[in-house]
Amino acid sequence: MDKPAMPNSFRTGPDEQGMFGIFGGRFVAETLMPLILDLEEQWNKAKNDPEFKAELQNLSTHYAGRPSKLYFAEGLTRHLGGAKVYFKREDLNHTGSHKINNCLGQILLAKRMGKKRIIAETGAGQHGVASATVAARFDYPCVVYMGATDVARQSPNVFRMKLLGAEVRPVTAGHGTLKDAMNEALRDWVTNVEDTYYLIGTAAGPHPYPELVRDFQSVIGTEARAQMLEQEGRLPDVIIACVGGGSNAIGLFHPFLDDRQVRIIGVEAGGRGLNGVEHCASMNAGKPGVLHGNRTYLLQNSDGQILDGHSISAGLDYPGVGPEHSWLRDSGRVEYVPILDDEALEAFQLTTRVEGIIPALESAHAIAHAMKIVPAMDKDQIVIVNLSGRGDKDVHTVANMLGMEI
Repeated sequence: MDKPAMPNSFRTGPDEQGMFGIFGGRFVAETLMPLILDLEEQWNKAKNDPEFKAELQNLSTHYAGRPSKLYFAEGLTRHLGGAKVYFKREDLNHTGSHKINNCLGQILLAKRMGKKRIIAETGAGQHGVASATVAARFDYPCVVYMGATDVARQSPNVFRMKLLGAEVRPVTAGHGTLKDAMNEALRDWVTNVEDTYYLIGTAAGPHPYPELVRDFQSVIGTEARAQMLEQEGRLPDVIIACVGGGSNAIGLFHPFLDDRQVRIIGVEAGGRGLNGVEHCASMNAGKPGVLHGNRTYLLQNSDGQILDGHSISAGLDYPGVGPEHSWLRDSGRVEYVPILDDEALEAFQLTTRVEGIIPALESAHAIAHAMKIVPAMDKDQIVIVNLSGRGDKDVHTVANMLGMEI
């Protein structure tokens, strides 16, 4: 496929149809189209409304704990022996990940639209926890769809959602992972269009979701950019984030996209290797197709059937990616690389040992790629890794992988 012409700005999309080049759009059931158009109208009003922005800012500061810290990872830097490594500490947010940024924005939209019920999908459970949290805060009933496989491997987060008052519905279809949970959430939405708001957790789905999730998450990159200028007096040389659906990554990347001197790297789940189907590296081993309301890079077989894929991390266990990432891949602005399960596990253990920080397995994928490139960089160069969440939720998975008892 020929690369599109280099745009004047990488920060202008999507267009009115929700397209980032050939990616994006809204491929939804006819029943949902009026709801999608209403959501778009309400979002366009809200994002320019000073009252909406002020309420979101207040909640972000006093409820979620923003701004999150930009932390010089001295132990990891010393261990790797190359460039300076900084962590953007989204793990310090209320609920333990970046997911709260988007959930606060969308719950305010739901309130604005007069909705009475919240539904969400979740993989690693962090978005489910954040959705249940904001639903509790604003007194909404909440149903979270979660693949049965993920329910088993993320039991602490399942219990947290239930404590918060949400109903967790396990999904047994397919491999019982994030794709299957999203399918069921969309079915619920079609059935309950009048009173239900679908609080999507990633920068995917039909327009305007990829745009609004990106905009709510771009607080990550906006803060990191300002913090780096304050702490080091210049921009970083490289920024890195893990990519499943891609909300934490697009949140970090977007404010830096027009800083051409900053190298941007998204890290996909390489699973057990790209030769078979046990991975979720859709941009390295997939091709364009339509899933969950948008056109994007997907893992699919020769008949166009979506593959289930695999990742050690539930949050990256998704056979597609947000459409803006697909566009950024084809434009060449962002590099996307795979990291294997074993490499992520090694990064998880190393970060815990040398920094006293237990990262989410998702974030460990980004750290693993930093471990590959940092030693060959100069000591005066700077790398930011987005620490998208904390790893408390993953200790059972890691113990199992290491053959240890908790």
